[in-house]
Amino acid sequence: MNVQNPTQDRDYIPISDHGLIGNLRTAALVSLDGSIESYCIPNFDSPSVFARILDKNKGGHFSITPTVPFTTKQNYLPSSNVLQTKFLNDKGVVSITDFLPRQDGESTRPLLFWLIRRVEVIRGTVPLRVECAPAFNYARDKHTTAFVPDDSIQYCKQTKALFKSENLNLDLRFVAESTLENVPTPKVDLEYLDLSGKGHLGPATSCNLVLSEGQRVTFVLRICPEETLSSALRPDQERANKLGVSLEKLVAGASKMRPKNDPALTKELLDNIFVSTNSYWNAWIRKSTYQGSWKEAVHRSALALKLLIFEPTGAVVASPTFSLPEYIGGTRNWDYRASWIRDSSFTLYALIRLGFTQEANAYLDFIFERLKNKNPDGSLQIMYTIHGGKDLEEIELNHLDGHKGSKPVRLRYSPFLVVLMSLTRRDRIGNGAADHIQLDIYGELMDCIYLGQKFGRPLSYDTWVLVRELVDFVVANYKEPDLSIWEVRGKKRHFTYSKIMLWVAIDRGLRLAEKRSLPCPRRNEWLAARDELYEQIMQKAWNPNLEVFGQSYEETDVLDSSVLIMPLVFFMTPSDPRFVSTLKHILRTPERGGLTSNNLVYRYDVNKSDDGVGGEEGTFGLCTLWCVEALTRAGEYERPLLQRAVSMFEDFLLYSNHVGLCTEEISEAGDGLGNAVQGFTHVTLISAAYNLSKTMAALK
Repeated sequence: MNVQNPTQDRDYIPISDHGLIGNLRTAALVSLDGSIESYCIPNFDSPSVFARILDKNKGGHFSITPTVPFTTKQNYLPSSNVLQTKFLNDKGVVSITDFLPRQDGESTRPLLFWLIRRVEVIRGTVPLRVECAPAFNYARDKHTTAFVPDDSIQYCKQTKALFKSENLNLDLRFVAESTLENVPTPKVDLEYLDLSGKGHLGPATSCNLVLSEGQRVTFVLRICPEETLSSALRPDQERANKLGVSLEKLVAGASKMRPKNDPALTKELLDNIFVSTNSYWNAWIRKSTYQGSWKEAVHRSALALKLLIFEPTGAVVASPTFSLPEYIGGTRNWDYRASWIRDSSFTLYALIRLGFTQEANAYLDFIFERLKNKNPDGSLQIMYTIHGGKDLEEIELNHLDGHKGSKPVRLRYSPFLVVLMSLTRRDRIGNGAADHIQLDIYGELMDCIYLGQKFGRPLSYDTWVLVRELVDFVVANYKEPDLSIWEVRGKKRHFTYSKIMLWVAIDRGLRLAEKRSLPCPRRNEWLAARDELYEQIMQKAWNPNLEVFGQSYEETDVLDSSVLIMPLVFFMTPSDPRFVSTLKHILRTPERGGLTSNNLVYRYDVNKSDDGVGGEEGTFGLCTLWCVEALTRAGEYERPLLQRAVSMFEDFLLYSNHVGLCTEEISEAGDGLGNAVQGFTHVTLISAAYNLSKTMAALK
């Protein structure tokens, strides 16, 4: 049991000790001790309002925590992304239910951009401390706080907290109720809270609650709508008396005049929102066609991936968080709230495997729009904003401490946002990875398009022409060096992984043309390029002395776990002696020249390969799961390797957190590192489980 002793000087909560909630527009991290630690609104890439996970003092938070020692448990409701946190004490038990609303498929209501936190005591009595301390625009903007009448609460006069900043206004409302007979409605008194001593740029609000069994308080934090009711229509008893009507009638009339995105706040409305949100997630995951082993882990990964989709455009973020360290105290801290072609393609590949074709079609529509606006040389960017923008730049937020002191805190913005937020030129440290040449993305995208053709909408002729131009670009540039999947910040090289994926791009183009009988005027050139590329990889990436495929043509003595992709994309049979030898080298410990420690796999040895970043990092979930899948495929021909695949996969599942979510990396001590939730990790978990389960069933 995780015993918590609440103190005023709260330290950082480990990255893994969080659950994630979302609404397909944005997402929020909820810590084990009941704090909203990361929340950007209204979209994934909007400025943060809460970023306590990056600065424990001034990052901003919304916490609901017992004031007495307690133990804590956190779980998702079954088949749902509604999160429940329970605090347990000898004197009582309190439950907090957190979610961002989603309406079910039948609803005509607009999406409500609310953060809902329902607090309910289910045994005994529990004293609680509630603090809502927004820190606008990454804790850079000042704000004011006021308590004003809340016209959205029916039948009672009540105030709400109103937070106003230069570019965003929020209000905090609540509904207090009793769920049992003869239990009084709890009293909630919001007060000002001065956190300026910790660096906050505006007042917070707080309250102390002592709740007993049967008492419930639901807090709602939202972006303020425009003023919705004139004072003449506000539903209070004095107004009703003057008009000579009952309060109920006045309330009903006023409610009908409210816009749909600002309904009157009632316990019935909150109950309906909760039910429809939970029903939405239940209905979505029921569409899964997966019937293999480890079904619970696979479905939790699918639900996590769904949270990474930006519904308005179909774009997929690599992670909903930013600048969480790959090594505590290190500099490898990146913003992943953009849509990488690579990550998105793999994400859709995994969802298609589970039968979720709607998401695949939406993302392909997003990327086909990008194909209409390629760069002048015919290339694509490696990433786009979730709105489809091409221009991103990287800045540092030096005023934030970083998670456990891990600096710098990095962000990526489009130039529009840079102007909007008045960032100075000195903040900029370069264009980051957005301008990188990473030729592997064409293979991942073409593989996604190819798979989408099996299960999604068929390509139109006009779209095929755009795809064909993409393959033509690959054929014209496959001999060029790049910076590859790991987005190194050193010199360009002929990375083996990129060459493999360029081969995939051409191969899938040829397969599409053949299977769909699509016109392919340069078919012979494509065939020649594919064959030449294959021979080139086998000759230039292979180290005959070590008997491994190296990281690049220039450094064949450096191991890189990305080459494990070879059999996964059908570049090479998993039983090929060259691949098996490479796989077995990677399975050695770093001390023996390999990349595997405690059944977890590193990307490469940062001490042997200059990636231009510096610092250390943990083992990669993505690479570990690629290794599981490679072992699975090779295990069809060499059974001990299949047993190792099962062992490695089972071990990896132990490193997912208490609610089944995965970070990007894992430290030597087993702690989660990097951004959370990391889409790439959940993608490869689904793929590894799918293939491992299928192979085991076939070999029984």
